[in-house]
Amino acid sequence: MNTSGRLQVWAPKPTRIVAVAGDHRLSMIKDEHDWWRPAEPLPDDLGNGDFDYGFLLDDDEQPLPDPRSRRQPNGVHELSRTYDPTDYRWHDQQWTGRQPAGAVIYELHIGTFTPEGTLRSAIGRLDHLVELGIDFVEVMPVNAFNGTHNWGYDGVDWFAVQESYGGPAAYQEFVDACHQRGLAVVQDVVYNHLGPSGNYLPRFGPYLTTGHSTWGELINLDAPGSDEVRAYIIDNALMWLRDYHVDALRLDAVHALVDSRAVHLLEELATEVDSLSSRVGRPLTLIAESDLNDPRLISSRQAGGYGLAAQWSDDFHHALYVRLTGDSTGYYADFAAPGALAKVLQHGYFHDGGWSSFRGRSHGRPLDLTETGTWQLVVCSDNHDQIGNRAAGERLATKISFEQLRLAAVLTVLGPFTPMIFQGEEWGARTPFQFFTSHPESDLGRIVAEGRLAEFAAMDWDTSVVPDPQDPQTFIRSKLDWDEPVTGEHADLLTVYRDLITLRRCEPDLREPRFGQLSVRCDDAAGWLALRRGMIEIMINFSERPVRIDGNPGAELFRAGQVRGVADGVELGGHAAVVVRTRTET
Repeated sequence: MNTSGRLQVWAPKPTRIVAVAGDHRLSMIKDEHDWWRPAEPLPDDLGNGDFDYGFLLDDDEQPLPDPRSRRQPNGVHELSRTYDPTDYRWHDQQWTGRQPAGAVIYELHIGTFTPEGTLRSAIGRLDHLVELGIDFVEVMPVNAFNGTHNWGYDGVDWFAVQESYGGPAAYQEFVDACHQRGLAVVQDVVYNHLGPSGNYLPRFGPYLTTGHSTWGELINLDAPGSDEVRAYIIDNALMWLRDYHVDALRLDAVHALVDSRAVHLLEELATEVDSLSSRVGRPLTLIAESDLNDPRLISSRQAGGYGLAAQWSDDFHHALYVRLTGDSTGYYADFAAPGALAKVLQHGYFHDGGWSSFRGRSHGRPLDLTETGTWQLVVCSDNHDQIGNRAAGERLATKISFEQLRLAAVLTVLGPFTPMIFQGEEWGARTPFQFFTSHPESDLGRIVAEGRLAEFAAMDWDTSVVPDPQDPQTFIRSKLDWDEPVTGEHADLLTVYRDLITLRRCEPDLREPRFGQLSVRCDDAAGWLALRRGMIEIMINFSERPVRIDGNPGAELFRAGQVRGVADGVELGGHAAVVVRTRTET
């Protein structure tokens, strides 16, 4: 970390380094571990305040930014600027943290959450999340990337906060404001690849290794020099949790972390985070995104797992999406199988070792339902990937009716897993969330756009509706319209979400973490599903036709649509749902 005038950099590749700092050029010397530091004490004028700096490698004439830069005020290709996070005066001394069990997560993108698209403007909307009943605010990546707007997954300076969002000071203000409102913060971080523009790490050391993932060369986790690369990642994770008071990290696409070492990076990271949690005295959580359906991610280290707290689970989304829309194209095909949604609710995974037609092979492994808590699976009816990776970037809200959106809300919020709501979902936002970029390099922008078209063509999707990621209007269209939630059906749906989250918080059976305490009945042909959680039963009619569900219902806790009690059961109108407290336990 370069703060308070300190300059140091790990760089085994160059034979000579000169630091450019302020008006000075400082010779550097290397120790036995390939860390370079100034050969002489720093000049007095570098000892106070922030200054710009960079590193000249060998015969370079243009200094490169610091691999651990805390600020890139003029972009990822320019000089770094020192920033000392301890200068910020926090106001969250009463904050004791938040466990993910029983929580509701809200995912947002800083650039599109508000018209201004900044961290400080996002603070002005936090009360909306408090009123909604949110516990965790999950922020899509904010590390520095090339350009002005981006999803965030093309970051190249992992230690720096994107300047167009407000930089590191604004980020601290945002986290502080969340904590003062009782909101925990999840930061989405990307350790499996680097963006295509501004990545100077390979000039300094062996950060990359042979082999390719979807996004290019692999991060070096197990080849020579990987000790420092792993330390780079772990130090970055600890920085967010320690210096910026973040409560949890969402680890992007961990299936792309290729690591053959005896102790996997994820296990090492979990150990270090647990240690930091003990020192700071508050819960710190790691949540993985993975499409492997591998229980090792969330199994305890004692049981041979990596010890992460939770993981995203796409199977729930896919099964619910197919049930709501009838779309079974591409990777949705398997989830059209009878009982797919019921299986996910009862077993966590749909693909748990069986055949995956999309992959052309068997996939996944069963969860140990006696060890796994239902809350360890984070689920949604929409998220940035599911929306943005549709050809036109359209939300579920534009594909189904408001009545069906209520059904999605009921099952996502009151189901057994940890629910996550994507920005605007709570009022059925009509604005899309399209894939947008702002690469200054025209050739790179063209390559990205052509790559998107090729991906959709390979799945036989209509490429004529795919927006140009480089078109500024693609970004502008994706911003939330905050006039929507106060009108008509949007306001009604927002009330539904608030009521459901309140019900979830008030009913212990709806936060029960054991798979063994739930059961599912369903009739896919008739279109209904009934989920029993302790004394509470959630009955949903996905079809347009009325259905009758047998049971022994008692007090009604929530309804959506036409509901009529009948002898020994309930009659639900088309696209209706009811939540009842039954007279007998599961």
